[in-house]
Amino acid sequence: MKDSPLPFRQIEWWVVTLVFLSIIMINILNAGFLYYKPTDQQIATYFAKLFIPVILFLSFYFIHMKIIPGYEKERKSWKYVLFLILLFLGSFILSGAFSTEANITNDFSMPFYFGAIAIYGGYLLLAYILDQILTPPRLGNYILFNTIRLFAIYLFVILFLIQFQKFGTEPIIIVFAVVIPSIVFIILFNFFLIYGNRKQGKTQLGNYFLAILEFSIALIFLGIAISIGTFAPVFVGLAAMILVAVVLVPASNLVFEKYDAYLGEINTLSTKVTQSNANLDFLRSQINPHFLFNALNTLYGTSLQENAERTSEGIQKLGDMMRFMLHENNQDKILVEREKEYLVNYVDLQLLRIKEQENIEIVFSKGEDSCAGEIAPMLLIPFVENAFKHGISLQKKSWVKISLRCLAGSVHLDVNNSIHRSDSEDPERKSNGIGLENVRQRLNLLYPGKHDLVIRENEMEYFVHLSIKL
Repeated sequence: MKDSPLPFRQIEWWVVTLVFLSIIMINILNAGFLYYKPTDQQIATYFAKLFIPVILFLSFYFIHMKIIPGYEKERKSWKYVLFLILLFLGSFILSGAFSTEANITNDFSMPFYFGAIAIYGGYLLLAYILDQILTPPRLGNYILFNTIRLFAIYLFVILFLIQFQKFGTEPIIIVFAVVIPSIVFIILFNFFLIYGNRKQGKTQLGNYFLAILEFSIALIFLGIAISIGTFAPVFVGLAAMILVAVVLVPASNLVFEKYDAYLGEINTLSTKVTQSNANLDFLRSQINPHFLFNALNTLYGTSLQENAERTSEGIQKLGDMMRFMLHENNQDKILVEREKEYLVNYVDLQLLRIKEQENIEIVFSKGEDSCAGEIAPMLLIPFVENAFKHGISLQKKSWVKISLRCLAGSVHLDVNNSIHRSDSEDPERKSNGIGLENVRQRLNLLYPGKHDLVIRENEMEYFVHLSIKL
């Protein structure tokens, strides 16, 4: 919710699916053909109210789940514009035929059809504007963007249902406009005031807020009954009070308890991981690295005698990196210049590996000025490792562009790379790896409020910007 956008395309798909299924089910249940013999006009209206929602739903599916993602991926506008025109003509003709046959509209003007198109187009435009003004790096996180986007989905669904009232959407409007917001409010009220106080041992105060909630429900329905002059809402209110006290509050409490237990398990596992890391650090400290370094020095001398310059250079840089990992990586803070040297050695080793590949572009702008100050070790290299891991392909055009700048009291790293993933079954296709998540957690712990991390990606490219105030 905070560090990345929600999967809105899937959310929109499931919300629209739920809405159209509800419309279709309501029209099926309202048929009443079991109780009387329908006329031809009633049969035509019945099938129109079934098939028109199906046509619009299928049109939404192809546009939202196929055409738009395909255009964003391939950028071949003419092909997808053609698909869009054909889809519009097909859905327009079919909807118009059913609508005029059932006398829902007198001609092909169909206000509900063009109203649905306008609402969908307005939502896409609003989503684009929100993405341009409310996402990082313009804002520090995605909380406001995700919240407003979710509310926009809810609002546009209500507008669509109002536009679609000829198809019997009144019950669905009541559910979306009244029932769902009421349930969400009651759950939040329970979490913060009833369950929250009971969890802290303030059982009496929690029961007091439950009584306030029940009394408020009674007053609302009593007011409705008085305003319309009938006692029917009073019985509905009584049923709602029983439902809240017997079903909604206990069920949400059960979910909250499961969530708390889940958090407790996570804390326990985190403690065990910390202990395991401590044990691993102890074992690593027992390793005597002298034999390893002596072996590397021997190989380095041999490669020089054999005039293997690239091999000797690689061994030397590997030795420097291993010395850094064994000695300085365990310290709380190291010189920024040493972190920079490690990163330079890593990139140089990668260049030795792919030096002869013409389709690979590596750009490393590191500046000539030395970096002053100290920094926690291994905060920069994971992003560069990730770039080479996912950004290099020996068969396809690839690039890794790195910029490291050291300013007065701060360090700035920008990494931009191509992305090459094997297929949809690749377990790392949608993952940045444990290393990056570990760095994100370390930044939050070591530099709270003093760092800026922005990660953006699409199907072709990955971008990271990291700034740290030392």
